[in-house]
Amino acid sequence: MSAPAIPLRLTAPDPGWIAEADVVVVGSGIAGLTVALRYAELDPAAKVLVVTKDVLSSGSTRWAQGGIAAVLDPRDSPDEHLSDTLIAGVGLCDVRAVRTLVTEGPGALRRLMERGARFDRTPDGELQLTREGGHRRDRIVHAGGDATGAEVQRALAEAVRAGAVEVIEHALVLDLLTDARGRARGVTLHVMGEGARDGVGAVHARAVVLATGGMGQVYASTTNPVVSTGDGVALALRAGAVVRDIEFVQFHPTVLWLGEESTGQQPLISEAVRGEGAFLIDHEGRAFMNGVHELADLAPRDVVAKAIMRTMRESGQSHVFLDGRHFGADRWKTRFPTIYAVCREHGIDPATEPIPVAPAAHYASGGVRTDLHGRTSIEGLYACGEVACTGVHGANRLASNSLLEGLVFAERIAADIHATHGAEEQRGQVPGEVVASQSATGLADPRIRTKVQARMSGGASVLRGRESLAETARALRDARWTPVQVQPCTESWEATNLLTVATVLVGAARARLETRGSHWREDFPDRDDNDWLGHLDVTLTEEGPQMTYTPHGDTTPPRLAQELAAAGLDPAEIDALIDRALAEDLQEAGDVTSLATIPAEQRAVADVVARKDGIVAGLAVAEAVFVRLGAARTERRAKDGERVRAGDVLMTVEGPVRGLLTAERTALNLLTHLSGIATLTGRWVEAVSGTRARVRDSRKTLPGLRALEKYAVRRGGGVNHRMSLSDAALIKDNHVVAAGGVAEAFRAVRERYPELPIEVEVDRIDQLGPVLEEGAEEILLDNFTVEETAQAVHIVRNRAKLEASGGLTLESARAVAETGVDYLAVGALTHSAPALDIALDLRG
Repeated sequence: MSAPAIPLRLTAPDPGWIAEADVVVVGSGIAGLTVALRYAELDPAAKVLVVTKDVLSSGSTRWAQGGIAAVLDPRDSPDEHLSDTLIAGVGLCDVRAVRTLVTEGPGALRRLMERGARFDRTPDGELQLTREGGHRRDRIVHAGGDATGAEVQRALAEAVRAGAVEVIEHALVLDLLTDARGRARGVTLHVMGEGARDGVGAVHARAVVLATGGMGQVYASTTNPVVSTGDGVALALRAGAVVRDIEFVQFHPTVLWLGEESTGQQPLISEAVRGEGAFLIDHEGRAFMNGVHELADLAPRDVVAKAIMRTMRESGQSHVFLDGRHFGADRWKTRFPTIYAVCREHGIDPATEPIPVAPAAHYASGGVRTDLHGRTSIEGLYACGEVACTGVHGANRLASNSLLEGLVFAERIAADIHATHGAEEQRGQVPGEVVASQSATGLADPRIRTKVQARMSGGASVLRGRESLAETARALRDARWTPVQVQPCTESWEATNLLTVATVLVGAARARLETRGSHWREDFPDRDDNDWLGHLDVTLTEEGPQMTYTPHGDTTPPRLAQELAAAGLDPAEIDALIDRALAEDLQEAGDVTSLATIPAEQRAVADVVARKDGIVAGLAVAEAVFVRLGAARTERRAKDGERVRAGDVLMTVEGPVRGLLTAERTALNLLTHLSGIATLTGRWVEAVSGTRARVRDSRKTLPGLRALEKYAVRRGGGVNHRMSLSDAALIKDNHVVAAGGVAEAFRAVRERYPELPIEVEVDRIDQLGPVLEEGAEEILLDNFTVEETAQAVHIVRNRAKLEASGGLTLESARAVAETGVDYLAVGALTHSAPALDIALDLRG
């Protein structure tokens, strides 16, 4: 039997209390508090609620030592800061996001100082600037020497306490609440013992901002506090949001080494120590960074971490040393008082001996994918700070850009929410009511937490490879099993979040077959821009994590690319499909009729109209075609998965008439075909409603359209099965003949592909026994009668999943479903569904 699926909702008691707010911010670090404060300034009458897992003054921000990077020196420039950031990100930074960061950063930093943050200054009152790894200029401001985060947290917390922002402390966020449109409408949360409210409750809000920080506790050794269990990323995944580049976990190269048995949060030795002149040495006293990179000890973090790991592996040692003895005691005490005190606490005097250090999990460069305004793929849900993937960090965050990112994008989120709500109020729109959430599907046993952390540190940390990642994936899959019913509590919710994040992270790390930035594959040691200059986007479905590869800088507009990826489609594949379709249509001469009859400057509005009743699918794809050929404005009047009636306007487009008519055929070819599939699927789903059976598709798809056609099945209410011949083994009659028997075929597959699920097709009742004895996880009943199907269900008794296929009709579907089978496989859904009649009507 396969392992239980990752839950799409946490098991929890029904909310015992409800709070109302205009905006709920989850997290109390620099990102969350800046959103709350800025929104309260923009709309003083609004109710802003901050929920935080610890107390207001805690969180990841307070642990930041080095500082905040910003262009404040007249000799520096935003272009230089941009260049350093892009170099560190190894080709995967979003240039627009980085430019936003470096140009808006200085102003955001000044506003932070206006809120009360006090940074270190020179004797003449100027801000002290230092340098960290990857920076070619001194542009890091700091506070208290090496206590920047603590000072930032103090200033923001005091500003919140002095204002009208409400705070709920000791609150663990559970799941997202949505309305009938799928728009975010709040969160459920559990307030632990010392919080303002007890137990599980709900906050209803018009906008939800995730600012939950990192997920470092997924590893055994990390610089992150104990609360950093990936709660925000896990919530977003369960809600269906897109998570991007989660494999890029930055390991800070210089973390105080406290012994091989030490786990949990480890003391950080700031990069600023190397910025001030300390350097790395091995056990022989050799400064091993010389010659590794032009910046030596100030190289980007991934370069330094890899060099340390190579040195440790070559020497057989478990750590290296950071040598700052030349600073002297006075400089240590004044410039790095926190680090100096921590070292002394652990019996190390950095003024007289080198500091033992080793890499540890530090920062997630990936996270919940957002646009430049912090908007995720779910309307009304925003993400900011380490939980988000804004595109700023690429494959490896540049030192001290994290706090700046939190400031800049927090202000942009507050402005976007304010503008959105203002527009809604002008139109008289009110937020939709919260709808009942789907049922929960289980929790992880809290006892797996240390096992998950140990496995992740052993097989998915700085050094990764095919075998280590495969072993880690198996261990994580096994960890989803539990012999007892797990009770909902803080420990089980956190364990479930850690297991969810770890599973998705390892899946992405296994998929990326190259070394880039903070992702280092020993079996693929080189950067590969030909095949891997792109992003891995993951969504979570009932079938598990679904991953798509998005080339960096694709031609689909970012808004549409986000929507396509959120739907499990690869924007690059859609681009390529549109390219081929238009090339077939236009050839070298182009659309000669439109060129002859329509003036180039003529513009018009056109409506995409349903001519028959049905379920629509493929609107984003059709819109991408119109946009490609010049549509300046598009407005959807329906959404995929909706039932529409003849005469309904599905979408309105405006632009050059030539472009609209040239795009018409390609757009409608795709839209009518996909809507036909969704419509037929809906008829089958309706036919079996009320039974346990699910309707699913097969591999009977048109070449090049599999992903789209299977997407249309999902929009019609069905489920997907077997995207390719490689995602599961399916033993059919000819395989049995070739192998010499079903048992022989089963064992051959299991021996060669021990990780893959195995499905076996049978066409007789007497084949069920041997198949079950071999441990088949799924059995396909080929052309069984209704009576035979019922008999098979009785024999199998839930020891394997059962699929009925072959000879099915809409008329017989319900009778087959009522036997108790798990699936009805209908190849006709994608193979021969009639197109839904849809047309383009040019107004006037």
